[in-house]
Amino acid sequence: MKKRITSIVSAVLVLAVILFLLVFYNLFVRKTISPREEIAEILIPDKADYSQVLDSIKKNLAIKNLRILQWVAVRKNYVSHIRPGRYVLDRSVSYNELINILRGGKQAPVKVTFSNVRTIYDLAGKVGGKISADSAEIALFLSDPENYSKDGFTRENVIAVFIPNTYEFYWNTDAAGFYSRMLKEYHRFWSEERLKKAEQINLSPVEVSTLASIIDDEVAKADEKPRIAGVYLNRLKLGMPLQACPTIRFALNDFTITRVLYKHLETDSPYNTYKYKGLPPGPIGCPSIDGIEAVLNAEDHDYLYFAARPDFSGYHNFSRTLAEHNRNADQYQRELNRRKIFR
Repeated sequence: MKKRITSIVSAVLVLAVILFLLVFYNLFVRKTISPREEIAEILIPDKADYSQVLDSIKKNLAIKNLRILQWVAVRKNYVSHIRPGRYVLDRSVSYNELINILRGGKQAPVKVTFSNVRTIYDLAGKVGGKISADSAEIALFLSDPENYSKDGFTRENVIAVFIPNTYEFYWNTDAAGFYSRMLKEYHRFWSEERLKKAEQINLSPVEVSTLASIIDDEVAKADEKPRIAGVYLNRLKLGMPLQACPTIRFALNDFTITRVLYKHLETDSPYNTYKYKGLPPGPIGCPSIDGIEAVLNAEDHDYLYFAARPDFSGYHNFSRTLAEHNRNADQYQRELNRRKIFR
């Protein structure tokens, strides 16, 4: 009898061990959760509740047994430890592994790239949606100077903070977080060496960025930027107006203009550098790194004028005297007329 009882107990223990191993395998080892597409992206907004998380999981992942997943989530107290963010899966995982990823906040960053930005609204449109903040939220934040006046910026020059490049963000970044991160990048960019170079040409970082944004819009050939920067710096030193056509297009908010006419020069705007001497109130776009470097390392020469070459190569003819400049400009104007470019 004892032998029989011992055998039964042994059999029960074996079954229990097998059952335990099966449960352990299914929960912790077996990869039963797979992306529905090649890559699954689970987005969990700030203040999301457990049901919202489950909706995102079910939408993006193929799960063999949702009840088991929920059981694991409860046992690991995930319901009270929901962390917002962007979670990316490119492989199959177990129930336990998925909950560990979400509970541990192991989110994947997003890459945000922007360039050729003219206004804060352009910037908002290029960044909004790539992070949790949409374009309206970013534009609204940047439209209110109270959000950044303490940092020394105005509504007109805050765009200098945003230096075009590729940056990594966590998806759950709001508008304030986006600005804060870019401000850190701005201060990192303006190293002691760059600040010293700016001081040597008597410009602040924002003023360098303002001039750089004009050069970016003026110049098609990057190798000409330092020379044109030298022209503008010479004009500033002599108290001459910059007379930069890109500032007219910005003042008119019409970037389709290819030929600036005399009527355009009558525009009464602080951005009209034909009417008003010195730099405009702020950049006319996000200044490129090339543009900033061109200003900081401008060519040392005595040119005061430049005019586009009539061969439409994108290069310019430079001159020291107004008479020489007028001859160069006249050649270009005649070519515009010949090509019937009147606007």
